[in-house]
Amino acid sequence: MKSWPMLLFGVCCLANGSFLHATDEPGKTPNGIRYHGGDEIILQGFHWNSVRVQPGQWYTVLKDDAARIAADGFTSVWMPPPWRDTSHWTNQAAGTSGGGEGYFWHDFDKSGGYGTDAQLHAAVDALDAAGVKPIYDIVPNHHRQDAPGAQLTIPKGEGRLRSDCATCDDGDPFMAGDADLNLANAANLAMFRDELRVLHDTYGAGGFRFDFVRGYAGKHVGDWMAAADDAGLCVGEYWKGPAEFPQGDSRRTKSWQELLKAWSDESHCTVFDFALKERMQSGSVADWRHGLNGNPDPRWREVAVTFVDNHDTGTSPGPNGGQHHWPLPSGLRLKAYAYILTTPGSPTVYWPDMYGDATTSLHDYLRDLIRLRRNAGVHAQSAVVFETKYGGLVANVTGERQRLVVALDSTLLEPRDLVDEPFVPALEADGGKVRIWHAGIVDRLPVTFRCDNGKTMPGQSVYVVGSSKELGQWDPAKAVLLKSSTYPAWTGTIDVSPAFVVEWKCVMRNESTGAVSAWEPGDNNRTVPAAGAVATGSF
Repeated sequence: MKSWPMLLFGVCCLANGSFLHATDEPGKTPNGIRYHGGDEIILQGFHWNSVRVQPGQWYTVLKDDAARIAADGFTSVWMPPPWRDTSHWTNQAAGTSGGGEGYFWHDFDKSGGYGTDAQLHAAVDALDAAGVKPIYDIVPNHHRQDAPGAQLTIPKGEGRLRSDCATCDDGDPFMAGDADLNLANAANLAMFRDELRVLHDTYGAGGFRFDFVRGYAGKHVGDWMAAADDAGLCVGEYWKGPAEFPQGDSRRTKSWQELLKAWSDESHCTVFDFALKERMQSGSVADWRHGLNGNPDPRWREVAVTFVDNHDTGTSPGPNGGQHHWPLPSGLRLKAYAYILTTPGSPTVYWPDMYGDATTSLHDYLRDLIRLRRNAGVHAQSAVVFETKYGGLVANVTGERQRLVVALDSTLLEPRDLVDEPFVPALEADGGKVRIWHAGIVDRLPVTFRCDNGKTMPGQSVYVVGSSKELGQWDPAKAVLLKSSTYPAWTGTIDVSPAFVVEWKCVMRNESTGAVSAWEPGDNNRTVPAAGAVATGSF
């Protein structure tokens, strides 16, 4: 991986090479979606095995890392479920086991597998001091009933459990549904409303992530947010594709994007972009533009919370590698993060990808991408235009302060092909499969081009033409004439804008007609512009 120095080329970087921090202001979209101003960069602050690799100490990990999390550019940390969970389970078929992660909680005690109540407070205080919001993972749909020592017991036969009646609940069951609460029940709705108020007022919640939202009506989430933290961030996990609906259900004919947008409209919350995740898993890189965050309508882009993997889909350090239900192939990770961190939506970074061990962490790469996003002022609703003629995926993103051009698996070498303004090469990775430029003005670099040719006839001259604007962008009519003062070598020094690479060839042109009489054969020459560089070709 190669990153161009941001201090050298950036036009809005600070003197120490850090990045701009916008004031973290809450705010809704014009349509009332709680996206906290649209400038969020979220860190998932745990993984599936956090309770096993650091039992009872994960909150301390977050406390100790709070300053680094802020310095790396994150605005929010998606916290693990805060409620006590002493469950244990084994899935023999999948070869996995778990328990204690909070997804089969049994009461609202805050001392659990991640640490004690006091450790949670200490972590939240450290994050708050660093200017990072905790976003708690809320699991309303299901819980562990009748756990030994539980301080909360939901009575049976009163309509509060899904199993109390054939029509109880207003959503899908989780697995068999035997652990589900009926969230159409007023007592259950009030119970979670009050608990979310506690998390906001006493435990510093800046928002909430709602688990398994296909299990209950979106309106309940909207009502809870209005009562507990109307200005806070909220995001729902709606993981259900059109094919999962039964025959005859109109939703079966909808797209992933339409299903996600419908839930967002009902709840007035953002939603994880499973439309993009599905394209990342099943489509080509060019298909990634069909995620919710790439929708032409900003009202759709602004509700997308993008991600590459999480505790459910991805692998985790520790036993069995976590759940890994839908992991992104490792060869796509660099491109996927480049995409979500430079395009609209609110991006989420998975803990092991940011702070994992040396074999899995992409820390420096992700920090560079976050810096690019923050400096450019890319927000959830930013404008994006996709170009298709260069292969792969090319995104032209208009940030509040800068334009970004992102090329993945693409032949694009000159962003001025898209927009006639100066650009700076900002980041290149994955052997050139990831290239990102930002708008900005830098000094051009004098490069001497030499074409060896002793076959010219009177009235013929040798030129250089290539991918950069200074070399005519492959238009022979705009090629640059070289001098024959050291014949048969034709030479010329051309001031070229900084670039990851410039491709070029020597051509022979008839001076009277302008017609090209010969092209240099073979593959394109490739030169990385540098002051004083000499690039040589022959034909």
